[in-house]
Amino acid sequence: MSRFSNLGHRLYQGEVSFDFVGRRKLWYSISAIIVLVAGIGLAMGLKLGIEFEGGSVYTVTKPGLTVSQAQSAADSILHDTKALVQSTDKGSVKIQISAEEQIPAETFISELSKDLAVPANEINAQVIGPSWGEEISKKALLGLVIFMVLVTVYLAIAFEWRMAIAALVALIHDLLITIGVYALVGFEVTPGTVIGFLTILGYSLYDTVVVFDTVKENAKGITRQNKVTFSEAANAGLNQTLVRSINTTVVALLPVAALLFIGGGILGAGTLNDISLALFIGLAAGAYSSICVATPLYAQLKEATPEMRALAKKVAARRAADAKAAEERAAAGLPEEDPQADADDDESAGMVGQRNQPVSKSRTRGRPSGKH
Repeated sequence: MSRFSNLGHRLYQGEVSFDFVGRRKLWYSISAIIVLVAGIGLAMGLKLGIEFEGGSVYTVTKPGLTVSQAQSAADSILHDTKALVQSTDKGSVKIQISAEEQIPAETFISELSKDLAVPANEINAQVIGPSWGEEISKKALLGLVIFMVLVTVYLAIAFEWRMAIAALVALIHDLLITIGVYALVGFEVTPGTVIGFLTILGYSLYDTVVVFDTVKENAKGITRQNKVTFSEAANAGLNQTLVRSINTTVVALLPVAALLFIGGGILGAGTLNDISLALFIGLAAGAYSSICVATPLYAQLKEATPEMRALAKKVAARRAADAKAAEERAAAGLPEEDPQADADDDESAGMVGQRNQPVSKSRTRGRPSGKH
């Protein structure tokens, strides 16, 4: 752990740096492949829950009743395997039947009572119409659109429109990946899933804004110097927040992983899967997009501006002159230039990024003031 903390300190001070922004084509390619696979899963169709398609839910309360027993009984009644059976956190078993199954609730309860040896009054039935699910779907979509618009407007005002575009692309990237994985896995889309989607969008936006804020601080006065380009300053800010982003993501993923793999997988609490899978995939995708998608895309958009293109030319000219001067000094057998001189140049031109401040020395009584 101390080594990881030391790495975070070195990243923050600029002693170690990973070139995320310079390798944006690699990250774009990886994201394109992931989104393509997710798109294939989405084209196969989402498995919507009865809250969206309508249907019936039967809750059976019986000590010792297992999911497999309830699944076998439901399959024998329906003569297929379209029933979804899950255990609940209250020790009951929930059987969901889509609206396509044309079977009266009284008939299903009677047959289920015989097969499972459960009194009919121990079986609770709830019928949900498809119109309710359609209304919920419209409201969820409307909420998502409003969320995206407000996020874009806020970032455009607080930062600039290029940051807003980069953040919006990252949010859509996370949403497509999460929905695509949901379709590939075959989990049901429930209201809990919608809550998970909105949660991960907020988390992804939070992580992206933190990185953008650091990039903004690093880029202050960047056009007044000729040593680093905007992409390099953005990459420095990304490295300064890298360990923080990793730590935050890991801490957030641990409880979600416990819900998904232990609660839903091992313990069989299937009702936890709908929200936990959305959170798990979305949190991981959000951390990736804030580092490898949002910031590189913002740097690319910013580098296209005239002032940043001019800065890139100044930096290239400065480095070419420095390289030529170094070759001439080496050929003449002269020592290399003092790096402190470069630091003084940076200070006079406007420093970009983090810099250690020298300790100030106050005058003492015995030191002459220089005044006569």
